[in-house]
Amino acid sequence: MTPIDGRSASRSRVFLIRRIGALALALGLISLGAYVPLVLTAPLPVAAVTLSVPVVTTPPATVLAVPGVGASAISVAGSGVDLGSSGPSGPLPIASVTKIITTLVVLKAKPLALGEEGPEITMTAADVAFLAETQAAGGSYELVNQGQVLSEHQVIEIMLLESANNYSQTLVGWAFGGMENYLAAAKKFIAENGLADTSVVDSSGLNAGSMSSTKDLMKIASLAMANPALAEIVGTKTKDVAGLGTIDNTNTLLGQDGIDGIKTGTTDEAGSCLLFSAVFTVGRETITVVGVILGAESSQAARDSVSALLDSAKRGYSDITVIRPGELFGEVQTVWGARAGVIASAGAGGVVYSNAQVGLTAKADPITTGASGDVVGTADASIAGSGTSVPLTLDAPLPDPGWWWRLTHPMELAHPMELAR
Repeated sequence: MTPIDGRSASRSRVFLIRRIGALALALGLISLGAYVPLVLTAPLPVAAVTLSVPVVTTPPATVLAVPGVGASAISVAGSGVDLGSSGPSGPLPIASVTKIITTLVVLKAKPLALGEEGPEITMTAADVAFLAETQAAGGSYELVNQGQVLSEHQVIEIMLLESANNYSQTLVGWAFGGMENYLAAAKKFIAENGLADTSVVDSSGLNAGSMSSTKDLMKIASLAMANPALAEIVGTKTKDVAGLGTIDNTNTLLGQDGIDGIKTGTTDEAGSCLLFSAVFTVGRETITVVGVILGAESSQAARDSVSALLDSAKRGYSDITVIRPGELFGEVQTVWGARAGVIASAGAGGVVYSNAQVGLTAKADPITTGASGDVVGTADASIAGSGTSVPLTLDAPLPDPGWWWRLTHPMELAHPMELAR
């Protein structure tokens, strides 16, 4: 065996160390070559989102100013949304408010467009007899001249504005050929419109057997105001009629507090009654309501009750803001220290009545980076049963942390073993 001298052994050790170093360097470079792209392309951690939903205050409950006697009701026209009522809920005599039913039944058979006069009606001896009957019964009337020619529109105007009982007989006699046929048509109309508490036994309401309830009268008022020709007539204060002069509307509240109709009525049995319609603005919305007072002690008491009821209903409406544009809903914070606010991109609100339920919720979506204005969630407002969604956005950018943060924070990106897979 050949002995190895000291110098040879030393050279062998140096060579081995160099080979191990080279191998370590190679392995290090290989690892680094794998580590860098993995880290630079690894998904960023999801940012922490903290939401703080603003508190929404529900408006106070409305207390309507209802009359101490008789019955009353008020509702949103044509909607079936009742705002409140008082007194007996069953059928009550409605006096000359009956003439609105008469007009609706006649206009169904003989329609009038807005601004249309309609067919001509010649006054006869029968119409003069109707005048005498009405005067004898102590009912309200307007004079009639045999041979005078009036349009359908004019006869309806005289009947409603002057509350002329005799002209209600003239109208139904012309339209249906007599009272019996009219009452049959009225009964059919009442059934078709679901007016379960309503019945008529005449065309004028002088007979206390012509009755309705406050609930049904809300439907009747809405039907009346939905007919353009009828709505125009009941909103007329005065009208000049050839041969009769100026006729005045018995509803002296017209034009006050947004009141644009509908009909007065008074008999001993019914007391003073007033079926009304009014239009007013709350915030960004126009509200149309219909209402009624039945059984008031006098015409003035009926008018006062309408004014008080309507005023209290108006005050019951609130224009509320549930979400304000730019309102802060929370904050987003990334692991690398970037921060941005979460704000509402738009506003939401609406008009509500009384203590209608109002709610607000919010939810956020996962986010890592983003630009200012990017959507990161939604705010959902519930306003009196209607829902509105508003996008939530960033009020500042959430930038990428950059390559150096990625290289120096691999544990925030993913587990090292997972990077090597």
